[in-house]
Amino acid sequence: MPDLADGRARDRRAVVAAIRERYGTRAEVSESFGETTATVQAGDWIDLLTFARSRGYEFFDWLTAVDDPPDGFEVVAHVFDPVSHGRLLLRTRVPRAQPRLPSAVGVFRGADWHERETFEMFGVIFEGHPNLVPLLLPEGFEGFPLRKDFVLAARVAKAWPGAKEPGESDHGSPSRRKTLPPGVPADWGRDDGRDAR
Repeated sequence: MPDLADGRARDRRAVVAAIRERYGTRAEVSESFGETTATVQAGDWIDLLTFARSRGYEFFDWLTAVDDPPDGFEVVAHVFDPVSHGRLLLRTRVPRAQPRLPSAVGVFRGADWHERETFEMFGVIFEGHPNLVPLLLPEGFEGFPLRKDFVLAARVAKAWPGAKEPGESDHGSPSRRKTLPPGVPADWGRDDGRDAR
């Protein structure tokens, strides 16, 4: 009986070779901890997803973005081959100034809600999405809460109730200077001359 691990390794090598053959220098393929990652330019994004699906990676697991300042966002999708039990992490980059990418819903219907969430939380626009409207946040919410430059107003306006670091609560002496989160103006949250952090 063939070893399952050997079969997975063969399948992984085959898909890596196929991606390298198809995309050449336009794709960066790496392997780490048994996970294969393929990174392409935004113009090859839909083609990469379609190619992975045609190679047996039919199960769409998830899609999200990663804020990578100052340049832009990485959009990441995870797909799975139910026969070989192979996994692929597929990535591309979009610029911060124009975070646009074609929608993957035509390739994987399950990408629908994931793209809506990524649009809502990071501001990445998925062109051609059938219904790119907010999914989780209350109506009228402004900003993109998973961007690293998003100000967490509650943390600035009120002391953190579960202090983890010395100096994060109002009792005890701080071991280092308190600082505001990135992007918060120096006078933000001040009340009657006292810092509200």
